[in-house]
Amino acid sequence: MIISKNIVLKAIFIALLLSFISNTHSTEKSIKVMLYGDSLMVGYGLAHNENLAAQLSQKFKDDNRQITLINASASGNTSSNGLARLEWSLGNQPDIVILSLGANDMLRGIDPKLTQQNLDKIIANVKNTGAVVILAGMRSPENMGPEYQQQFDQIYPTLAHIHGIIFMPFLLEDVALEKEYLQSDYKHPNAEGVRVMANNLYSFILKGMGLL
Repeated sequence: MIISKNIVLKAIFIALLLSFISNTHSTEKSIKVMLYGDSLMVGYGLAHNENLAAQLSQKFKDDNRQITLINASASGNTSSNGLARLEWSLGNQPDIVILSLGANDMLRGIDPKLTQQNLDKIIANVKNTGAVVILAGMRSPENMGPEYQQQFDQIYPTLAHIHGIIFMPFLLEDVALEKEYLQSDYKHPNAEGVRVMANNLYSFILKGMGLL
């Protein structure tokens, strides 16, 4: 059977067009996830491909899931710093924001009430954009004193309850105090420690995406 050249060219054109539409649609479906924290999320002391954003991106890629990771974290940031730069950061128009600030507040002995107020405002402002908030909590060490420890540790579950948001109780779960997962300062996770963080955080992000 003889197939005309025009029919062949038309078929090729349609195939290319469908491929373009499919790729465009796939890109549009990519969910933007923004990490909003401090040096724990930045990847202090690590290579770029070892930080939390890189390891989460690879994990989603391995599972054939579309996601765009935006690391809007900044080393040394307190909750006040995070609140001050929030409007600019939200210009990235994330679909999900993973919030984990307060560790530097705790290290500086900042009043937990102020930390809670700042985080409360950050959460409210993010929610107003329509983005999903995942709050990753922090915990105070015993050397801050029992009263401070109790007040600080209650910040995160309290805010999660008030706002009805997805709550990861502790960003450094299975990493804090574990020497094999920490750098020489015993505060920041090493590459293996970040891998544990990424694995722990993964299910919470899936929940934020509506997949769990």
